Amino acid sequence: MRIFPCLLIAFLLASCFGTPMGRGNLGDHPDLETRRANILAEPRGDFFYGRRYFVQKTRFWGYLRKPGQSATSARLVIFNESKMKNPDRLPESSTAGRRYGFDQNYGYRIYGNYTGRTLYEPNSNQFLPEFLLTRYELLNKDPGWLFSPADVYSPIRVTLLPRR
Repeated sequence: MRIFPCLLIAFLLASCFGTPMGRGNLGDHPDLETRRANILAEPRGDFFYGRRYFVQKTRFWGYLRKPGQSATSARLVIFNESKMKNPDRLPESSTAGRRYGFDQNYGYRIYGNYTGRTLYEPNSNQFLPEFLLTRYELLNKDPGWLFSPADVYSPIRVTLLPRR
């Protein structure tokens, strides 16, 4: 019976100190003001800004937002790849070189449109919008955090959600 309180305290301390000073593990750049300024200054057009979000065994692609809108407006999407395959459409169990999910947290310019369909993603237990991908351009391999400098990424469970 005495071990339970000790385990609880150890768990709470580990979760409090898992990331130093509230910083996440996606990088501490840019700072909040720079990120806001970059979003306000980014080119506008008939496309979306996308951030790849890879979690093992899930089938969503990542987050999309319209130019000029903050990341909190981003939507987690499932790509319809009938016109174009997603940027990391590679084998999931490759032992050599790149494999599916290699581009976790890469930033892209994404072209296409929402189909209006909502799809169920069973491994994360979410209903997500379907996006018909027609083209993409890699913009940044190391854009830093997505929603907050305190973002903590885990490849085995969904940890990155917009703070609305």
